[in-house]
Amino acid sequence: MAVGKGITSALLPVAGVRIGVAEAGIRKANRKDLVVFELAEGSSVAAVFTTNAFCAAPVHVAREHLAAATCRYWLVNTGCANAGTGEQGMVDARQSCASLAQLASVPASAVLPFSTGVIGELLPMERLTAGMPAAIADLAADHWLRAAEGIMTTDTRPKGASRQLLIDGKAVTITGISKGAGMIKPNMATMLGFAATDARVAQSDLQDLLSLVADQSFNRITVDGDTSTNDACMLAATGQSGCVLSPASPHWPAFAQAVRELFVELAQAIVRDGEGATKFVTVQIHGGGNSDECLRAAYAIAESPLVKTALFASDPNWGRLLAAIGRSGIPALDTSRIDIFLNGVQIVERGGRAAAYTEAQGQQAMAPEEITIRVELARGEASETVWTCDFSHDYVTINAEYRT
Repeated sequence: MAVGKGITSALLPVAGVRIGVAEAGIRKANRKDLVVFELAEGSSVAAVFTTNAFCAAPVHVAREHLAAATCRYWLVNTGCANAGTGEQGMVDARQSCASLAQLASVPASAVLPFSTGVIGELLPMERLTAGMPAAIADLAADHWLRAAEGIMTTDTRPKGASRQLLIDGKAVTITGISKGAGMIKPNMATMLGFAATDARVAQSDLQDLLSLVADQSFNRITVDGDTSTNDACMLAATGQSGCVLSPASPHWPAFAQAVRELFVELAQAIVRDGEGATKFVTVQIHGGGNSDECLRAAYAIAESPLVKTALFASDPNWGRLLAAIGRSGIPALDTSRIDIFLNGVQIVERGGRAAAYTEAQGQQAMAPEEITIRVELARGEASETVWTCDFSHDYVTINAEYRT
């Protein structure tokens, strides 16, 4: 079950990137679960990782390798998160890099590992390493969709997007994929996200851009308020298009906007495919004194189980919205100035039920698959937007049976 359409256009190859996918049987048989990205020599690579203190072994190793060497390969497995696995988990993450590095004839530090799946279980190293030759043999430039399928866990569909710009007569391509459906409140990026462009961008500029767009996209989504141990988001710039870009370039704003739009699409795709989701919900907070208090109110609404279950039932129970805003921790909040709208229908006016509001209007506003909750705080000029989904019966079922 998911809201709206899936991938709506072709995922364009990025010059300088090849992708191989294999079925290694890491958790289940006959399922794509091992993905290898090969990056052209000289590529710039930027990353953002989870802030969870229990971050997985591959997160630790990926950080170390990225800081120490030139990145050439991303190694991704599903079915096992290799998180909460102690020293053996670190040994396995490093060994997985070494095994791929031997096949690819590169230093182990040129490989960054990524894992997703069940927490607290060791990687099945024999199956993982046995699957690597097939992934290497499968390397091709047009395997982005196969990769999007290969990084799925409880996702019901692959997630990916492309953008293309013409800069100084050169076509510049940006393509990315993401995965995630539950344990989603990134605090940096997403469950897993991989994107690349064939523009030439210096590593420091690429890192600044990734940090900015991740904050405007993946850091504005929540399914259940849980920050994963394995979140990682990568952006590579191969330079193969011959187009050189920097913040000083007149074309940088258009390029940065294209990257941002792609990341927003990938982030929203995660919410649309939230575990058991039947509604895609945009929470807009306007009139805040600053960004922080807008986000406090937005996440209080977006992560409230009472609000999310009301959304599932299409029940315009606006009292739950008031309660969420009231407990959000905004200092000296004047509730008598707050207005709330559901899909354009005003349900709350100056802190109470809007005079013209009827229950029939509220039910009609809550019926569509896509809902916008707009809150006017009347405190200042700040605004923020967060994307979330509802809680259905299926969310409980999926997570109750996740390991069985």
